[in-house]
Amino acid sequence: MRECFKPEYGLAATEVNVYGVLSLILWSLIAVVSIKYIVFVMRADNRGEGGILALVALVLQRLNRDADKRTKIGITIIGLIGAALLYGDGVITPAISVLSATEGLAVVQPFLARLAIPLTVIIIFTLFFFQKTGTSKVGRIFGPITLLWFFSIAILGAAEIGKEPRILWAMNPWYALDFFILHGAHSFVILGAVVLAVTGAEALYADMGHFGKRAIRLAWFSLVLPALILNYFGQGAIILHDPASASNPFYLLAPRSLLYPLIALATIAAVIASQAMISGAFSLTQQCVQLGYSPRVTIVHTSKQEAGQIYIPEVNTALMVGCLVAVLLFRSSTALGAAYGIAVTGTFLMTTALMYTVARSWWGWSKTRAFFLVGPFFIIDGAFFGANILKIKDGGWFPLAIAAIVFILMTTWQRGRMIVRGLLIDASIPLDVLLKDLGDENPDKRFRPARVPGTAVFLTSESKDAPLVLLHHLKHNKVLHEHVVLLSVISAPVPEVPVTERIEVTTFPHNFARIKARYGFMQTPNVPEILALATERGIIAKPSETTYYMGRENLLPTGTKPLAIWRKRLFIFLSRNARPATQFFGIPPNRVVELGAQMEI
Repeated sequence: MRECFKPEYGLAATEVNVYGVLSLILWSLIAVVSIKYIVFVMRADNRGEGGILALVALVLQRLNRDADKRTKIGITIIGLIGAALLYGDGVITPAISVLSATEGLAVVQPFLARLAIPLTVIIIFTLFFFQKTGTSKVGRIFGPITLLWFFSIAILGAAEIGKEPRILWAMNPWYALDFFILHGAHSFVILGAVVLAVTGAEALYADMGHFGKRAIRLAWFSLVLPALILNYFGQGAIILHDPASASNPFYLLAPRSLLYPLIALATIAAVIASQAMISGAFSLTQQCVQLGYSPRVTIVHTSKQEAGQIYIPEVNTALMVGCLVAVLLFRSSTALGAAYGIAVTGTFLMTTALMYTVARSWWGWSKTRAFFLVGPFFIIDGAFFGANILKIKDGGWFPLAIAAIVFILMTTWQRGRMIVRGLLIDASIPLDVLLKDLGDENPDKRFRPARVPGTAVFLTSESKDAPLVLLHHLKHNKVLHEHVVLLSVISAPVPEVPVTERIEVTTFPHNFARIKARYGFMQTPNVPEILALATERGIIAKPSETTYYMGRENLLPTGTKPLAIWRKRLFIFLSRNARPATQFFGIPPNRVVELGAQMEI
């Protein structure tokens, strides 16, 4: 409300304008959050998990059979753009949430306004510092505080509505339409502020796996939506009573004696909102790693009960630095408001585009029916996005710059991995050729390697060939272990793969075996766990007698592969700084042998 009536927009706090703005906010909450996300988008869950990458994986599952390559690439790009924009949103959310809360000090005493930025910096630093303790411990007190927050804002709003009940006329959608008729193109600018009321919708969908759709729907319709409506209409009522209160209607709802407790509660609520986005960024990064769009990172599981509760130090540090830069660069929630909307409305558009494909491929809807579902939402999201495009020079460039960097990193890593994988496959030989050379049918016994006790595990991509690291081992050491296991860890397009479906074992002559282990994009692979499951199927791999062989590629950007030289150098940099495979896969470091190979990409 405050942003809609800020002086730069030149919108007078008249009765008709207050009705129009309130009607826009109300029907945006209903159309975007209640109908689009709560009713429709949350139906598109990937085995209970939400978020735009989970949505992409869901779509690709059904398209893998008959869709052409261009369609798959287009859908993947849409998802990656949405994910990149969410990272931009994740940087700004803690900054604007906490800063807008601490700015309430200026309502109590104007001279306290100078404390807003230092307090925000301290709170944000503290929030990110305690992430390593785990979301379970951080979130233990969130439930009661969130409940208190929504009851408080509902009561404050209802009290003011009681003084100005005529404000309820704003529920009529005609006032929203009349606002556009009255103000023309200027009303389009106001949409850029109205969208701030619905910016949490995409995070709600991304966090669906933590709570379940039933709990979210129950909370939204029974508590959150009514509380928001009461508070927004209360703010409108106080502006009707005193137009000057449009400068900060939220805090002016409270009696002066309750301002300090309300500021404290608003700050804690802002921290909770920030926590949801930070947890979402951790989950999103884990999905990126498993789906092949990010280098390996340090994934710390902070709960023995909930697999989804994780902490990623690299992402935590990057988000913290980004948030602090945003606070110190923009220095007010109003300035950050200009930067905030463009990232999330861009993600809105990407999600809407993917919903059309979901309706067609998963729900079996006709083109006409799917169009009538997606069309209205695309118009609404497009209007919000267009309104925020106008803010690019005022701060919208900031999340777009972050999103562009993240998108380049993800696509460069994915493309680089495909190139390296192709080179490794080209350098391999068919497994049956190798096995033939090891058998009695090979007349030249000089090339038969000696077999030594123990088990050798060679990590390789999903392939039918003998991997390059095995060939290098034979070339340099001229021996083979008594038992040889070729292990491939495959990312499945589902959140989790049950233990009963985790591995597939194929045995070959000469004590060779291939294990294909499948993990979902919300799971972290663990090689000792895989081998423990494989021993139940006849694979011999005693921990004290098992050696793991891994390849380490020395990459050079001087090859002829179709990738820009700067992107080749970027991929090499990311590859060198990725978390070591031994740590990521949980392999005992004292049982690992690495063999190097030089490759030009």
